[in-house]
Amino acid sequence: MEPEEIRQEVTDRVLTITLQRPDKLNAFTRRMRDELINAFERDGGGRVSLRIFESKKPVIAAVNGPAVGVGVTMTLPMDIRIASSAARFGFVFARRGIVPEACSSWFLPKVVGLNQAAEWLYTGRVFDAAEALKGGLVSRVVPPEDLMPAAMALAREIADNTSAVAVALSRQMLWRMAGADHPMEAHKVDSRGIYAMGASPDVAEGIAAFKEKRPPRFTMKASTDMPDFYPWWEDRPFK
Repeated sequence: MEPEEIRQEVTDRVLTITLQRPDKLNAFTRRMRDELINAFERDGGGRVSLRIFESKKPVIAAVNGPAVGVGVTMTLPMDIRIASSAARFGFVFARRGIVPEACSSWFLPKVVGLNQAAEWLYTGRVFDAAEALKGGLVSRVVPPEDLMPAAMALAREIADNTSAVAVALSRQMLWRMAGADHPMEAHKVDSRGIYAMGASPDVAEGIAAFKEKRPPRFTMKASTDMPDFYPWWEDRPFK
């Protein structure tokens, strides 16, 4: 399917996905949903939020303009959200007589805390970028003209300086441990990760780069070189 409602650009290992319905304020459609799922390399039987959640690669949201309803909930499983001062957010479901969707009742409290999630969901009000920053929904607010440069600089910092496999493991450790009932669960995964990565080429390169005071040149790929214990959560499948 050739994308019509999103635009994809890959520059030096960073994929930028841009919603492309400017005449409709990028309102979400079924076609946009399917194009987003396809962009994240999964068949159309999935859903956008769950697909982003399962991604091995970090996802950064750059929000410029209104992000209301699914426009904001689809960003919750992303790892970092940056907003321009022109952004507006709203979990408006209660004002339309419906309930939160796109798994947001699970994601939102984990991102901003239960109290803040409750206030935004129960009131259904639209709020500005400053309130989103104060509430922890976004990590920073920048002028509109600085939004994409700031997001790209962050993406470049990750792509240029970190091991893709280490980041992929860290990403899933953060999300999967959010529902763990004891820190021992994190200890078990930490230990398996340290053991598996300790003898990896990326660790050897990371140490060499540190000693030689040069940028690292990591070669392992999240698409092909994940350790054998990944995905560890499938040892106890959801029922």
